[in-house]
Amino acid sequence: MRYFITFSYDGTHYHGWQIQPSGLSVQEVLQQALSTLLRTSIDVTGAGRTDAGVHARTMVAHFDVEHPAIDCVQLAYKLNRLLPRDISVARVEPVDDGMHARFSATARTYRYYLHTRKDPFLRHYSWETHYDLDFDAMNAAAATLPDYRDFGAFCKSHADVKTTLCQVTHAAWHQTGPCTWYFEITANRFLRNMVRAVVGTLVEVGRHRMTMEQFRQVVEGRQRTAAGESMPAHALFLEEISY
Repeated sequence: MRYFITFSYDGTHYHGWQIQPSGLSVQEVLQQALSTLLRTSIDVTGAGRTDAGVHARTMVAHFDVEHPAIDCVQLAYKLNRLLPRDISVARVEPVDDGMHARFSATARTYRYYLHTRKDPFLRHYSWETHYDLDFDAMNAAAATLPDYRDFGAFCKSHADVKTTLCQVTHAAWHQTGPCTWYFEITANRFLRNMVRAVVGTLVEVGRHRMTMEQFRQVVEGRQRTAAGESMPAHALFLEEISY
């Protein structure tokens, strides 16, 4: 039978989601916990990859097991007892064999958080900046992203991807307080480092170091070297996955 597991994690101490030859990953820790509790070797397939230091408020993975029907409530409870404090399981549920955590997903939503004055309680999960950012200009630039399909300009150089095509359906900055904002973007798929590169380029627009026309030229040129810097990982969250 196939099961979906929905969980969240603080990525601070992990080398991303995917198992790495060196460095601890979330996937490795989750697989070990499932294998221990189910007393068989378990492989999990995630809905996507997050880079080192990136967090997930919602992540979904699937695993297959030949056991009789699992008590999903008890398994979730036991996983939360066994897993470290920075990984939390929301639920385990049976799904049809044709469901796939990655390929059945129709949309993913990320948020990048920033604050514009020093705040000791935000520093671990939000990017602190003292630039005088023009959020109206940043929102105007972000609103053009759904016009495009090829996001090669925001893909990490030498990334092993077959295509740089994505369908962005929403991209906007939202203010949550006098000095706090987040950038939210939804698409059917994301390229490696894409969100952090998009945010870095929008910050260039917000600093008036890049015009709207230049922003469009960056996207249309599909060259990573023309886009802005990749922003720090600690402020990025995978927020939601839709099926």
